[in-house]
Amino acid sequence: MSVFDIFAKLEQERAAKQSSSGPIEWLIVGLGNPGSKYDGTRHNAGFRALDAYCAKSGQRIDRMKFKALVGEGQFGGKRVLFLKPQTFMNLSGESVRDAAEFYKIPPERILVIFDDISLDVGRIRVRPKGSAGGQNGVKNIIYHLKSDAFPRVKIGIGAKPHPDYDLADWVLSKFQGEDADRIQSATERAMEAAEEIVRSGVAAAAQKFNGQA
Repeated sequence: MSVFDIFAKLEQERAAKQSSSGPIEWLIVGLGNPGSKYDGTRHNAGFRALDAYCAKSGQRIDRMKFKALVGEGQFGGKRVLFLKPQTFMNLSGESVRDAAEFYKIPPERILVIFDDISLDVGRIRVRPKGSAGGQNGVKNIIYHLKSDAFPRVKIGIGAKPHPDYDLADWVLSKFQGEDADRIQSATERAMEAAEEIVRSGVAAAAQKFNGQA
């Protein structure tokens, strides 16, 4: 190895060290309910997306802080905090608010990944902001942030099979058959969309991912 190669390697290591120890710039939040009884349920699509990313990348989200499981890492070229609130879905905003206040992260850099019954199973949709649309975790985040201007990636979990079906029973049911395959693919694409948001912005991610099946 030449002297130039050695210096180049040292410079790369220095840059990587600075990058890994810099300030948190984004919160990447996956919504769900804690506990093994909720694993694989429709309502846990946000947790599942983060879990899929961890399985592929080696990222860890396993420290308790801000009433959540958290992990720091590089994502889309930025230093981020991954967050899985452990407050149960309806109180997700407590965790997000505490982390946002601690790191002084504005709503536009809080990216929330969650389930959406208005989308067919396997579809994802990127949005820059908006109402909760009946999703109680998002509703609570809006309440605690006092803003709905945070980007989000919605993961389709399908509508109730018929109007009289209890909504709580539906979102807490588990995927079966082909839907199980579709949701796995969707959670992986949701994280790709999230990474595109961090790297290139919401508009670029929406253009790239919103038309996909």
